[in-house]
Amino acid sequence: MKKNQENFNESEHINDTIYGVHAVVDALTENLGNKLYIQDDLRGKNVDKIKALASEKKVGISFVSKEKLKEMADGGVHQGFVLKTSAYAYKELSDLLALTQDAENPLLIVIDGLTDPHNLGSILRTADATGVSGVIIPKHRSVGVTPVVVKTSTGAVNHIPIARVTNLSQTLDKLKAAGFWVFGTDMNGTPHAKWQTQGKVALIIGAEGAGITSNIKKQVDEMIMIPMKGHVQSLNAGVAAGILMYEWARNFGQSN
Repeated sequence: MKKNQENFNESEHINDTIYGVHAVVDALTENLGNKLYIQDDLRGKNVDKIKALASEKKVGISFVSKEKLKEMADGGVHQGFVLKTSAYAYKELSDLLALTQDAENPLLIVIDGLTDPHNLGSILRTADATGVSGVIIPKHRSVGVTPVVVKTSTGAVNHIPIARVTNLSQTLDKLKAAGFWVFGTDMNGTPHAKWQTQGKVALIIGAEGAGITSNIKKQVDEMIMIPMKGHVQSLNAGVAAGILMYEWARNFGQSN
């Protein structure tokens, strides 16, 4: 756990760096780029496309070595492109409440203690695909929007509103006051196929292994389970969240 926490703290200082073809193209398209770095010996249609897009958006371009890009991307798979951006602008909880105020069946994903950026990126990607209204993450003991999250989400991070909150327990109280039903995941819960998703829904996704923290569990209205027939009794957090988001979307995702 200590190692994960150290990695999380380090990642907080590099959230102004995006790398990889798809993530860079999406960030440039959304006017988020400040400076683009391209591998100096790289050739091909991706180079031409991204150079043209950067020029259109009036973003400066520098050509640097593959080793330099690797350093800038903190060892990540940069595919020859690194983009410097402004630090990610989180939304306020009030923004998400305003966004969902008049919606009949909105879904908000609430992250509890998730430290793996790949899982968060995967959740954001599926949230965008299924029409989720927004994602809520805590400021402490949870991964934020990092370069790995941006790359894994393949640009979804630029399209899903993400609020960062100081106190998750108080946030759930505010969601309930706004008419949301709060659901969590547990092996002893209601089978997901019988999940009643009508109305305003907030779904808590806990950390892999540890699950939802005990104090947050007390605020959950109902636990939902994903039946499993094999020997493994837990799913990757991103996979579990994806299954439940598509279960919700089966009824309401296309209408939001």
